[in-house]
Amino acid sequence: MSETPPPLYCANHPKVETTLRCNYCEKPICPRCAVLTPTGYRCKECVRGHQKVFENAQWMDNVLAFVVAAVLSFLGSLLASLFGFLTIFIAPIAGGIIAEAVRFVTRRRRSRNLFLVTAIGVALGSLPMLLIPIAGALMGSYGLSSVLFSLIWRGAYTILATSTAYYRLGGIQIK
Repeated sequence: MSETPPPLYCANHPKVETTLRCNYCEKPICPRCAVLTPTGYRCKECVRGHQKVFENAQWMDNVLAFVVAAVLSFLGSLLASLFGFLTIFIAPIAGGIIAEAVRFVTRRRRSRNLFLVTAIGVALGSLPMLLIPIAGALMGSYGLSSVLFSLIWRGAYTILATSTAYYRLGGIQIK
């Protein structure tokens, strides 16, 4: 007669029965504790431990990332301001280019804060082009409808380029 093995319980949630184990440390984990990685399911502790190994950025990388992101975002917002509706397509491409440029200047070094610094640089770099229509409206140079449309497309650029750069650099996130 074969005996059934005793039930496994999640290491973090002792009342949750599971059949899943971390593929690195073999600890029993429930679906809430499991993180899907390219090599299988792992517990959050193992993923955090491996992320720390890969943080190799130097202090200057944050400065470089911010400057490159801000300058390229400003140039991208200049380009996007000329195209109106096409900004929806231009902004994600610009965000991807900015992310790759940041990877290049930082020599692909990584840190937990590098993608946040880059996202802030992208948002602040696009800010001058966002403020121009507001200044024009206050001075009476532009009509309300042209200011509104200009703000919509320039705001769309800021949101789309920032989120694209953030997620391109972000990688796996543990919450």
